Amino acid sequence: MTSIYDVGLWWWPRPEPVVSRAERADCDDLATIHAAAFHRGWGAEDIAAMLAERNVLAHVIRRRPAAPPAGFILSRIAADEAEILTVAVAARLRGRGYGARLLKAHVPDLMRAGVRTLFLEVEVGNSPALHLYERAGFVTIGRRKGYYRTEAGTTDAITMRRDLPAL
Repeated sequence: MTSIYDVGLWWWPRPEPVVSRAERADCDDLATIHAAAFHRGWGAEDIAAMLAERNVLAHVIRRRPAAPPAGFILSRIAADEAEILTVAVAARLRGRGYGARLLKAHVPDLMRAGVRTLFLEVEVGNSPALHLYERAGFVTIGRRKGYYRTEAGTTDAITMRRDLPAL
């Protein structure tokens, strides 16, 4: 469906993207986004199984309230730590701050759940993601050799950490 933004009506105010908790009904869209973003994408059933876990927190971002998901973030909580397992944004919307908006909504919910330390891994060559995480206060704490499998072989992961204040 063509919107007024697609046909050049640039003076019309663009609605702000909306972040909310991910739901079971989002899983097909999330699987499509994830498959396009990563070498080994997750299926809808995989995402649904994770969402059903009590220690998993996930948010989606939509271009406007009734739109399908344009991206998502998913973390697994263990005691006072959490690991961001994925951040994925639809290819056509990357570079527009959607990842930063997802992090901005996600981290406070993790803090409310008692998380004090947040970890993630990111592919060494994924400069946009590395820059996003550094801007969000993550610091590099290690490197995992050959962590990701690609069509060309393997590539390393950068391990990052962010300490969160107590609420």
